[in-house]
Amino acid sequence: MEAHMTELLALRHHVENEADAIDYCFDQGWTDGLPVVPPTEGRVRAMLDASGLEPKHQIGFIPERCISITAEKVAVNAVLAGCKPEYMPVLVAAVEGICDPEWAFHGPSTTTSGPAVLLIVNGPIRNKLQINSKESLFGPGWRANLTIGRALRLVMRNVCGTLPGTLDMSTLGNPGKLSYVIAENEEESSWTPFHVDRGFRADQSAVTVMAADGPCQIFNQLSDTPEQLLLTMADNMRISGGVVGQTYYVVILPGEHHKIVADAGWSKRDVQNFLFQHTYNNYAHLRRTGRFPMPIKPGDEYRMRPLVTSPDMIFVLAAGGTVGAFSAFIPGWAKAGWSRAVTKEIKQ
Repeated sequence: MEAHMTELLALRHHVENEADAIDYCFDQGWTDGLPVVPPTEGRVRAMLDASGLEPKHQIGFIPERCISITAEKVAVNAVLAGCKPEYMPVLVAAVEGICDPEWAFHGPSTTTSGPAVLLIVNGPIRNKLQINSKESLFGPGWRANLTIGRALRLVMRNVCGTLPGTLDMSTLGNPGKLSYVIAENEEESSWTPFHVDRGFRADQSAVTVMAADGPCQIFNQLSDTPEQLLLTMADNMRISGGVVGQTYYVVILPGEHHKIVADAGWSKRDVQNFLFQHTYNNYAHLRRTGRFPMPIKPGDEYRMRPLVTSPDMIFVLAAGGTVGAFSAFIPGWAKAGWSRAVTKEIKQ
């Protein structure tokens, strides 16, 4: 596929019309199964101009593949995905994220368990680009959310060769592999923005890149205290994912549930500590359910193991619709240290 993308950049391909161009892209294997926007020279140039980068500028390098991801290759895939030129800075930062050694590209891109690349966008660029942070948070309807995530996956496919059944060996796949992009609802949050927790200023824009499973929704319209509400969350989290030293969890608290927690004076740290303390599993349970080797040993009923390594590995965000007694959590991929969340500044 690397050869195919190099050919695309180096040569001109004559087609009779736009429909033929779309079919040509399908024939070359440059699509994710959906129609794409043909990457004409003018469209690619507009993407590069918006990024402020020269075509051969290296954005990232994947050592396991010996592949350089240049600005030109990213621009081509941004066009294919249907991005607007102004989305390019977000995409460039996201590519920097997946190329960071902390994210560890080889693991999440080839594993049989099938994580997607979750992008969480913070800062002023959310509103500038209309990246959705509210109703239907993980759903369709917002061009920026869908095309930025799609472009990143096309980079992984077309530049890095991460093709299903070849290098992407996921057993079941994940709908988020098409696109998995959200923004935090900073304006209606009672807490500091997520990227500030990660070391950035509030007036900076940033994107956090995570290898993650799909969102797991929880429902609770009976509880009116943080303890009751978060026990529902913890009870679901405790038996989710690998439940043996997970790398991290993302907890999404939309309007109604966020209000219950924040109005009671709970901070993000309070939420993190509570969920950490209430998501332990005993070793007997882990052995019975095939997560640790049998047999059960004396004391296993009382010997406890945490879901994640520390409360800091539970990331708490305010996002989603203002109406509805729903929240969600997202398990990170694999075990602690296999792939870490990476946050990059979006340079405009």
